[in-house]
Amino acid sequence: MSHQPVRVRFAPSPTGGLHLGGVRTALYNYLFAKKHNGTFVLRIEDTDQSRYVPGAEQYIIDCLKWCGISPDEGPHQPGLFGPYRQSERKEIYRSHAKQLVEHGYAYFAFDTPEELEKMRTDFKTANNPSPQYNHETRLRMCNSLTLSKEEVAKKLSDNHPYVIRIKMPDQQEIQLHDMIRGEVVFHSQMVDDKVLLKADGMPTYHLAVVVDDHAMEITHAFRGEEWLPSAPVHVLLWQYLGWSNKMPQWAHFPLILKPDGQGKLSKRDGDRLGFPVFAMDWMDPKSGEHSKGFKEMGFLPDAFINMLAMLGWNDGSGKEIFSKDELVQQFSVERIHKAGAKFDFEKAKWYNHEWIKKSSTEQLLPLVHDLLASHHIHSDQELLETLIPLTKERCQLLNDFLNQLKYFFADPHQLDAEAVKPKWDLTKASFFERLVKELEEISTWSSEAIEKCFKEVAAAHALKSGDVQLPFRIMIVGGKFGPAVFEIAHLIGKASTVRRINKGLELINK
Repeated sequence: MSHQPVRVRFAPSPTGGLHLGGVRTALYNYLFAKKHNGTFVLRIEDTDQSRYVPGAEQYIIDCLKWCGISPDEGPHQPGLFGPYRQSERKEIYRSHAKQLVEHGYAYFAFDTPEELEKMRTDFKTANNPSPQYNHETRLRMCNSLTLSKEEVAKKLSDNHPYVIRIKMPDQQEIQLHDMIRGEVVFHSQMVDDKVLLKADGMPTYHLAVVVDDHAMEITHAFRGEEWLPSAPVHVLLWQYLGWSNKMPQWAHFPLILKPDGQGKLSKRDGDRLGFPVFAMDWMDPKSGEHSKGFKEMGFLPDAFINMLAMLGWNDGSGKEIFSKDELVQQFSVERIHKAGAKFDFEKAKWYNHEWIKKSSTEQLLPLVHDLLASHHIHSDQELLETLIPLTKERCQLLNDFLNQLKYFFADPHQLDAEAVKPKWDLTKASFFERLVKELEEISTWSSEAIEKCFKEVAAAHALKSGDVQLPFRIMIVGGKFGPAVFEIAHLIGKASTVRRINKGLELINK
């Protein structure tokens, strides 16, 4: 660890919903910062204005807040290193791009889209089916390496559109120490001359990430492994801008893979297999497409980040359930796996189930109350305090509380009468008619009194209690679920129990 205070950043583009991989990158940055008493920065990489989606920035902030990993600095929480949106830092990038040209590390390229397309066609060979703008092609293109100083000056004064490209060195090994992968070596001739400044004056990711990491004094740059092929460009830019001694330590996180392990998990996989891949629901204002979120599906934030942390990391102990504080304490970049991690939705639900079971009634109560209210069910707090401990073992997702609890507050809309009819007969019908009369006579309404009455009436009809408990449950609950049936009858009260039996009799006798 360096002695410099730890500063890490999560730098998403506001182009849509926050995918699992993005949230995990944010989480690992957050855990590392908190473990080392550092600062977690949110930087919005909005230089590609054509892909900018209104509302996406606020959505990212809301997602991080729901996960409990809010940044210490960002557009909404300014610190000393702003502005935190790249679109507001345009002039900073332009001056650095020009500096690179002046020192011979970059060059102006005036090629039109048609000329670029022609290059890709004309220079195609069997060995090189998709030519790139690089050391092999640059001297045959329209740029400041092939034009005279006067021609370049004229094009610039005529406002001829241009981009600025990095001039990749010839036959050079570029080394990078990755905290997960160790030493990684790249060969410069394998990397093309990436655009650093676009024709609209906006930087590409390559220039902006280096300039901003330097300006914001980032000590550790953590991101997904899809950025590893671009790393040599970034290492060179740190050198070319004269900042080598300030370059952050790097780590490239493994991909989150589809459940079958074949390729990177995408939104399409989630839609196809019926699970969310976004932290929260996202409605794309451009396409109108809706994407499912873990929050709305009924995941607890603690369970969600616990599950996410374990997708590619473990502390070596075999332990699986970690609170956020425990994750901070145990987290280390060196224990992140090199290989991709398969996403398993059943395992994700297991984590949530474990967290629901270990959550207190006090923690669950407002969440369950809001869930019921969103389905127009008015719940009573005192009753909920009794019901949550009775039902939480049966709930994998927060939304499962709806089916487990709604019948306590309202008569069931539908009864699973078909589950009862095959074994229904006149004796059972007679039993329930008699049970209603006996229940109405009970003076102290308790689960014990209800059970005693139920067994006595069953015996009088030469029935076993077990023979009539399923129809009884279906009448008062609607289906084959819920806690002990006499406890349910006790909690919904005498009038409701009697009313539901009468309604059940009517339906089953049809």
